[in-house]
Amino acid sequence: MKKLINDVDDVLAESLDGFAAAHADIVSLGAERKFVQRRSLKPGKVALISGGGSGHEPLHAGFVGHGMLDAACPGQVFTSPTPDQMLAAAEAVDGGAGTLFIVKNYSGDMMNFQMAAEMLTRDNATVIVNDDVAVENSTYTTGRRGVAGTLVVEKVVGAAAERGDGLAALKALGDSVNKATASMGVALTSCTVPAAGKATFQIGADEMEMGVGIHGEPGRRRVRLGSADDIAGELVGSILKDLSMARGQEVLLFVNGFGGTPTLELYLVVTAALKVLRGSGIKAVRFLTGSYVTSLEMAGCSISVTAVDSSVLSLWDAPVHTAALRWGV
Repeated sequence: MKKLINDVDDVLAESLDGFAAAHADIVSLGAERKFVQRRSLKPGKVALISGGGSGHEPLHAGFVGHGMLDAACPGQVFTSPTPDQMLAAAEAVDGGAGTLFIVKNYSGDMMNFQMAAEMLTRDNATVIVNDDVAVENSTYTTGRRGVAGTLVVEKVVGAAAERGDGLAALKALGDSVNKATASMGVALTSCTVPAAGKATFQIGADEMEMGVGIHGEPGRRRVRLGSADDIAGELVGSILKDLSMARGQEVLLFVNGFGGTPTLELYLVVTAALKVLRGSGIKAVRFLTGSYVTSLEMAGCSISVTAVDSSVLSLWDAPVHTAALRWGV
C-alpha cells in the first residue's frame, strides 16, 4: 500500500485539520472533530446537515458553506458517523428554523441519522437520497444506494434554504430532486482502504465493474473493458430507462470521477454521454464535471442525470461558496 499517510489511525483527524486550515474562511472544525460547520451561520435559516464515511471527498465537508450545507459529519473511511456527531452538529448550527438531514441510503447512515433525528428536540426532517439505478439491494443497503446525486440534492436544497424556504418546503424539494435524479457508475480498478491495506476487490486488467458502488460494492456484472462510448451507452441508457423522460426534457448532466480518473477522460465521457442523450431527444442544459463524490483512488466514473425545470435551474445557478463548489459569489 502506497499512500501519503503517517499513522493509519490518524488519517481522518490529520486530514480534517488540514481541510479546516486550508478553508478557514469558509468552515470551522467542531469540538473533537465531530463535524465541519459553516463559519458564517445565517440566523432564521433551516440548517442543512449531511455526512457519511470519509474517503468520498470532497463529499460532504467540501460542500459546507454559503448556498449548500451548514454542517457535515465525517465518519471513518467508508464508515457512518455516529448519532452524537449529528446531534452536536445540529446544536452548533441551529438557526431557529429547524434542521434538515440529507442522508444517503446506506444502512449505517440511515440508522444513525434516524437515531439523531429522534433524539433531537427541535423540528427536523430527513431527505433520503437513493439515486443509484444499478442495483436495488447491495452489501450496504436495503433499496437503492445513495451516490453522486447527493451533491445535486444538497446544491438545489441548499440554495432554497439560503433564500429562506421553510423546513416542509425544503423536505418536499429534496424528495422531488432525488426522484428526478438517477446515477450509475463503472469501476476500472479497486480502491484501498488505509486500515485494510489491500485492494477492496480484485479486478483484471481487461475487466470493469458495471454499476459499482462508491464503497467498491459489486455492481450489475463484471465485464470486459469497453470503449467510453460503450460505457456511456450502458450507464446513460439505464438512467434514461429509470427516469422515463419525454423527448425535449432538459437535464443536468453530472460526470463524476471516483478519485483516480484524469479530467481528460471525464470530459471525454461527457462527449460520449451527450451522444446518448441527444439520440434520445434529451437536452443537457447544465453540466458538472470532476471528481466530487469519490471512492479514494478508484479509477472509474459515474454519470448522473437530473430532470430540471426553470425553478430547479434557478436554484442550481444560485450563488454557492464552498471548498469544492464556488460560483456566483
